Amino acid sequence: MATDCEAWLNANPLDADDLSDSFLSGEEENGIITKNIKNEINGNWISAPNSIHEARLKAKAKRRLRKTSSRDSGRGDSFSENGDPSRGTNGTAPPTSPKSKLLDRKSRAGKGRGLPKKGGAGGKGVWGPPGEVYDLEEVDVKDPNYDEAQENCVYETVVPPLEEGAFEKTLTPIVQEYFEHGDTNEVAELLGELNLGSMSSGVPMLAVSLALEAKASHRELTSRLLTDLCGRVLSRSDVESSFDKLLRELPDLVLDTPGAPQLVGQFIARAVKDQILSKSYLDGYKGRVDCVHARAALDRAAVLLKMGLGGLRIDNLWGTGGGQRPVTQLVREMTLLLKEYLLSGDNKEAERCLRELEVPHFHHEFVYEAMVMVLESKGEKTFKMVLQLLKFLWVSSIITVDQMRRGYERVYMDIAEINIDVPRAYFILEQFVDKSFSAGFICEKLRDLCPSRGRKRFVSEGDGGRFKLESY
Repeated sequence: MATDCEAWLNANPLDADDLSDSFLSGEEENGIITKNIKNEINGNWISAPNSIHEARLKAKAKRRLRKTSSRDSGRGDSFSENGDPSRGTNGTAPPTSPKSKLLDRKSRAGKGRGLPKKGGAGGKGVWGPPGEVYDLEEVDVKDPNYDEAQENCVYETVVPPLEEGAFEKTLTPIVQEYFEHGDTNEVAELLGELNLGSMSSGVPMLAVSLALEAKASHRELTSRLLTDLCGRVLSRSDVESSFDKLLRELPDLVLDTPGAPQLVGQFIARAVKDQILSKSYLDGYKGRVDCVHARAALDRAAVLLKMGLGGLRIDNLWGTGGGQRPVTQLVREMTLLLKEYLLSGDNKEAERCLRELEVPHFHHEFVYEAMVMVLESKGEKTFKMVLQLLKFLWVSSIITVDQMRRGYERVYMDIAEINIDVPRAYFILEQFVDKSFSAGFICEKLRDLCPSRGRKRFVSEGDGGRFKLESY
């Protein structure tokens, strides 16, 4: 077919301008055609009319290249001047697509050797390469901001003085936490971090005020705290001025704590004994006290100090905290408590005395001693009163389920030894356990664990195949 086209073109020669495939302009459509260039087709110069066919193919290839350049730019296809698509050296498309550079971390400017920035220590959250040790930076003398006077400067942390409104709010949690752990060194460290200034005399007053509403063990801890803080955080003048304020504010303290005058007097006597108050402190108030409550506190302190000369141990004035007492002393006090209850029959007084012992972890001993007292008694009065007391303490949640169970289990374990001294111990124990279960303060499982002594069988009942001999 190509030969036919050539024959037709040779028989009908056309001008070069008629071979263009471009659209005609408005002037060309109206027949106004300017033929200034004879040997140019679509911007390509031709050497002779016989190369029209080659020029036509080249123009067609360029048009195809222009149409597909934007579409195929991502694939890296390109065309040579002959219209053939060109590839890379390995037959793959060169990475001309912008998408291929999304994860490329190399420099766009083509600089550098392709190594990571800052030797691998320039990432987010990185302070330097692994193993790098930072030394002290030397001051550059040639630095325009260099100041010779700053070389010998010593920088210290300045704590602002504690305000009066924040004093009680800051120290109250510290003292209350001390009542839980009892570590005076920790309190001293916490107070050392605060800038108390002239308000240091308020520390003993705040501690004593909180101890007045607390237990006896907390008052003992407060006396130890004042002794340990004196000389480290407080001075003797701070302690004296603090007790002076307490004596002046006793009318207000009595409203919340009726026994405040006696308690403050005991604190003063203990402070004089611990040598954080001078012995002449009480002499300075003689004949100069008008307040009734302050006079009662000073009289209480003077009496205790005189009794101390006679052998009273003022250092044990508040007693020892529950967990710090010897076991033998706790057992003795619980036995006295039970004997006093059997004489008075006052359940509330027994409850109060048991609370003051402050040994909730040792209440199983109270249950044990009460049951042993029932087993060793001869009448039913003790049986009924102890049963009533245990039920009262169970209802008021003084004795917990675990402490009650441990007390009964201890009696179950020792019943064989108790039975040596009390022959009817097994019988009395079974009755007491049944009554306890009926009262509702022990469970059925604990009742079933109660031991019972088996009945001894006689020879007449045929034990072991032995028979009773006949006698005539």
